Amino acid sequence: MARLLGVHLARVFSCQSHRPTRNMATLQDDAHRIFWSAVSAVLPPRMLRRALTVRDGDGASVLECGGKAFFLEKNLYLVGFGKAVLGMAAAVEQIVGHHLVEGVISIPRGMEESLRQAGKREMLLSPESRIRVMEGAANNLPDEDAMRAAAEIRRLAEKLEEKHLLLVLISGGGSALLPAPVPPLTLQDKQAVTRQLALKGATIQELNTVRRALSQLKGGGLSRAAYPAQVVSLILSDVIGDDLDVIASGPTVCGSSRAEDCARVLGTYGLRGSAAVEEVLLSRPRAAPPQHPGRVHNVLIGSNRIALGAAEQESRRSGYFTSLLSTAISGDVRSVSRFFALLAEVICSYLMSAPRRQELEEDLLALASSMDVPHLNLADRLQEVKVAGGVDAVCVLCGGETTVQVQGEGRGGRNQELALRVAAEWHRAAAAMTGCQVMFLSGGTDGQDGPTQAAGAVAYPQLVDEARQCSLDVEAFLKASDSYGFFSQFQNGRRLLVTGLTGTNVMDIQVLLVQKRKDQ
Repeated sequence: MARLLGVHLARVFSCQSHRPTRNMATLQDDAHRIFWSAVSAVLPPRMLRRALTVRDGDGASVLECGGKAFFLEKNLYLVGFGKAVLGMAAAVEQIVGHHLVEGVISIPRGMEESLRQAGKREMLLSPESRIRVMEGAANNLPDEDAMRAAAEIRRLAEKLEEKHLLLVLISGGGSALLPAPVPPLTLQDKQAVTRQLALKGATIQELNTVRRALSQLKGGGLSRAAYPAQVVSLILSDVIGDDLDVIASGPTVCGSSRAEDCARVLGTYGLRGSAAVEEVLLSRPRAAPPQHPGRVHNVLIGSNRIALGAAEQESRRSGYFTSLLSTAISGDVRSVSRFFALLAEVICSYLMSAPRRQELEEDLLALASSMDVPHLNLADRLQEVKVAGGVDAVCVLCGGETTVQVQGEGRGGRNQELALRVAAEWHRAAAAMTGCQVMFLSGGTDGQDGPTQAAGAVAYPQLVDEARQCSLDVEAFLKASDSYGFFSQFQNGRRLLVTGLTGTNVMDIQVLLVQKRKDQ
């Protein structure tokens, strides 16, 4: 891609020499540390220690979770599916020890080896583990390997009796790792209809409505398969709003959507599906099958909000006036980048008592209103900054998941493109922030942003000027969808956020730092 953009090797080397100033480097270090504190709060060992306890004594053992207690007597089984489930399973087995009888987990292809190479031994099962690891869903797409894993998970669940306790571990990516279409539907049939819906712009809620209706295990199907055993699900959320019905399509949550809801979604987009899809819809019950009261307990153990709460504490320890703004930032990176860029300008205008601060604030509030982010309360958060006395450094924290319209053949991800677009916005309004130093970081908590080795990137107002000195055309990189190619030119300046696979996944984190210059 560098060749496509006309970036010569000599220019790349000259660009490597650009380093942030000392104060900017400090801001960048702060942003990295705040981001990592968020990720650390939702790593499997810490999450599971908070959520799960085993108490042995007086001849009996008790598992405590979600405010409930369950007796253990060689009756504990485990299944799991998702990007973070290997580390979750390792943590669970350390906690429950010999009480675990058997387990099966479905994880992304290559995850075990990636964690091993990264030296994350605490997220790997021991050689003596009673948990069987099955890998599949390459590139986050359901495949035959994931189908075999789903069949094994179903087999284990269906053999359980009333005396048994099934622990279910669920994280983002779990839907692709638990494909079990209702016969006579094939995996290809199900993939075809969901692919057509995605191409027509169906929402994640609509896609999950269809997935649940056409699946044996989603939409509460796994918990029904395990009946009459007790089921306890430990869930790591990767969706805005933490809707348990949406995470991995709710295999232990009996949702309200069934055949008629699926048919309505297909009709909305002018789709009928194959003959097999129609046969399944006609054979399924009109109403959702009942959940068995008292036999299923769903416990949310990790989320974007929990991660941001830890980041908020770290930011305050670092001396920033901190505002946790939203865990629901979504939408196209074009509008979201404008929001963050303008937010920084507004905060800087407060710190500098700039004459245009009211005008900038009105523009920001109008933009925020058009984005329709739930529970944003931006006006209140801005007021808190305005009335705070003696503030010269502000940190704004956000989370969520943006989208990108891919235009070219470059490499990148939503976080890297968001950071690059924020920098481009700042370049057009650099004069508005001359009295402040500003740093923006956006990163994926799973450690991977698109098909790249980076989790995200950082941006600051001078970045575009530095790129031009290296003969790098920011707009050309954006048109080529090559944000990774752009940030790779600045390796020595650490513009890329590289963490390696983290073993967790609670969407994305954004850290915006605005600090009044010391000489102002």
